[in-house]
Amino acid sequence: MRKKIISAILTLVIISALISGCGKSSDTVVIGSKNFTEQIIMGNMLATLIEKNTDLKVDRKLNLGGTDVAFNALKSGDIDMYVEYTGTGLVNILKKPTQNNSDAVYNEVKKDFKEKYNLDWLEPIGFNNTYTLAVSPSVEEKYHPKTISDLKKISNNLVLGCTMEFTERPDGYPGLKKTYDIEFKSVKGMDSGLRYPAIEKGDVDVIDAFSTDGMLKAYNLTVLEDDKNFFPPYYAAPLVRDDTLKKHPELKDVLNKLAGQINDETMRELNYKVDKLGEDPRTVADDFLKSKGLIK
Repeated sequence: MRKKIISAILTLVIISALISGCGKSSDTVVIGSKNFTEQIIMGNMLATLIEKNTDLKVDRKLNLGGTDVAFNALKSGDIDMYVEYTGTGLVNILKKPTQNNSDAVYNEVKKDFKEKYNLDWLEPIGFNNTYTLAVSPSVEEKYHPKTISDLKKISNNLVLGCTMEFTERPDGYPGLKKTYDIEFKSVKGMDSGLRYPAIEKGDVDVIDAFSTDGMLKAYNLTVLEDDKNFFPPYYAAPLVRDDTLKKHPELKDVLNKLAGQINDETMRELNYKVDKLGEDPRTVADDFLKSKGLIK
């Protein structure tokens, strides 16, 4: 009987040790990302910056899923940080109305996330992954539009191809139509993956896109300037747990090395390298950091 008791105690001790050993080490930070190319590139950038500039270990938990999955993982402590977008923070997470002032949006999410979730927005990385309109090479050659306002005189000759969501949401076509006073010949709602083949084949002349899509370059499309600042700002920035920054205060300066380093065109190029050229997202991230002298 005594041997059984001792054996049971030893088993409990071993199980407890195994469980505690599965927890995150105090000198390890966990980097997450959402489930698309840009996010995976940026997650790798955060991870490499930390690995090369601190003594901390890094666990990469990339390609987690959509906003809800990544944000809940951050809140629960399963990850320590990921790159989020100011507009997503304001509208999707805080459930607040859209705004057009980028500084106001950043300041609002920074304040509210700290108070509600104990999470810190670091400095914006530079690029704004917001909605945009892009036109085909044939439209560019014939009409030479540079801004969305330029479409006003020619929109009745053009077909817009866009996602079904874009046709309905107030910061999509309904609001765009009102703000710019444009009326396309027709509007074709379609799956997001069909827009680029449709504009290549000439089935549509204009598509909705995100400003940093790598496929914009792959299909040689002209991105139009949102000259009336209709679309909400979606500036990217590291979103980090406050307790992580308190435990490792050096992380703030390290991660803020990315501040202002990547504009829309550069991010589009990085996405293109992965989506079109088939390069590895981690290699693309590391090569960029080396080009900026942020790692050796």
